Amino acid sequence: MNNPTNPLTEPNGSRARHPDTPTFCQGGCGCGAVRYRVTSAPMIVHACHCRLCQRQTGSSNAVNALIEADRVIVRLGEIEEILLDTPSGRGQRIARCAACKVALWSNYLIFNQGRDLRFLRVGTLDDPSLMPPDVHIFTGSRQPWYIIGDDTPKVDVFYDRKATWSEDSLMRLKTLSETTGSALN
Repeated sequence: MNNPTNPLTEPNGSRARHPDTPTFCQGGCGCGAVRYRVTSAPMIVHACHCRLCQRQTGSSNAVNALIEADRVIVRLGEIEEILLDTPSGRGQRIARCAACKVALWSNYLIFNQGRDLRFLRVGTLDDPSLMPPDVHIFTGSRQPWYIIGDDTPKVDVFYDRKATWSEDSLMRLKTLSETTGSALN
């Protein structure tokens, strides 16, 4: 980014949720065939330590930024989708680059969200440090060598959304649910 200021941080150092910038950040796949831009901060960022995320990513956890689908705009390339398992048993549609197969985002079917809410893979951002985890989930199955600091909330399985999400993010989710008719909130 040309802007030396972190767009996720307010002047007082607190994390911003909704900067009013046309392009909040950008990202893409490993081979460069797919490029996307993000138009706002996410509602929340999860670091998921479930065994399926470990297997599907080939790492200790997946980091997903939950954001409205219309705020992630594909600028270049072709996306393909595959269906994979989730701890809920309902599955997820994972959007991948058609060329290199890197996972860019997914839609979890447990939320009946259709294609309205994306779980953007933070590692595909040009600067993943812009979206650090707000909460660690499924820590009951995290790798014992993965140390989670005391500054980020963590739960054994999942959390109470109303107790964890900001009021602003809860309103965004409610608006998305009302606008799309999805059972999101």
